[in-house]
Amino acid sequence: MFEFAWPWVFALLPLPWLMRLVLPAADSGEPALKVSFLGDLEGLVGRRARANLPTWRQQAPFILLWLLLLIAAARPQWLGEPLPIAASGRDLLVAVDVSGSMDFPDMQWKDEEVSRLALVQHMLGDFLEGREGDRVGLILFGSQAYLQAPLTFDRRTVRHWLDEARIGIAGKNTAIGDAIGLALKRLRQRPAHSRVLILVTDGANNGGEIDPLTAARLAADEGVKIYPIGIGADPEQSGTAGFLGVNPSLDLDEATLKDIAQATGGRYFRAQDGEQLLAIKTTLDQLEPVTQQPTQARPALALYHWPLAVALLLSMLLVARARWPDNPLQRLFNQPLFQPAQHTEWRQRLKRLRLRRRR
Repeated sequence: MFEFAWPWVFALLPLPWLMRLVLPAADSGEPALKVSFLGDLEGLVGRRARANLPTWRQQAPFILLWLLLLIAAARPQWLGEPLPIAASGRDLLVAVDVSGSMDFPDMQWKDEEVSRLALVQHMLGDFLEGREGDRVGLILFGSQAYLQAPLTFDRRTVRHWLDEARIGIAGKNTAIGDAIGLALKRLRQRPAHSRVLILVTDGANNGGEIDPLTAARLAADEGVKIYPIGIGADPEQSGTAGFLGVNPSLDLDEATLKDIAQATGGRYFRAQDGEQLLAIKTTLDQLEPVTQQPTQARPALALYHWPLAVALLLSMLLVARARWPDNPLQRLFNQPLFQPAQHTEWRQRLKRLRLRRRR
């Protein structure tokens, strides 16, 4: 089906004529020839004298050019048949702790020691990109919580923003309650029974303005299910010491994270290395999708380039007519006022008329 995306553009159609009424007439710079016997000449040839071109012939190329530009600006398009869009799944937000302790390199992945944030970026990046049919979003939190990517079907972009996360970008502390509150603010606008928050942290709540358990109870009232993931190696088995010889894993508040999961109907996970985090990812992948309201989209084929191309071609022809007057196009649009006389009788009658006026 053919349609214009912006049909209101055609309201500008009378704009050139309105400008002609409002603005003063332009001076052509050419002298005008006036004759006193114009009426006699009209009687000889049997028709009224007029300008070099009829008004409509003078304006026709420019009217057509203006109309073509309006058609292109109105965005003509051809709409195809409606196609269904896969819109079943969950609205899933991932809140990742980017406080200073997430830079601690105590995680094992493929026999190499990597930082906690690097492992989360790799594992959860794959998890997010594989959630086909889900809307996913990203929250980064430290001393404060920030929405890095809103809920979207563009999972690859969300993974890109996760990979771009840097330690300390949101502050040095850990505001778990604020992260849950921000996620609740975004998820409460979505349909119920499809709201999920995955909370990744390695510490305890020591910043922000909202208590984590209070935020969890509010999330439960709104039907938001939270899956906390406590990340960090076992402090008794890890031989890596942190600043001042203290292992940051000792700061992990597992009790609070378990209470958050229990209050919202979720499940708490503990990731002490890359293999465990991979198993958690597999478990989260088994979340059953919830059917939402089906949506449809109609593919649109843009056609504006056709009238735009014709307008460009017509503009070039008008410029060529002005710069090179002696061409077929100029002769077509610039016919002489009166055709040359074909008979000597017409010349004699004109000569007698001039003599008569002199007497």
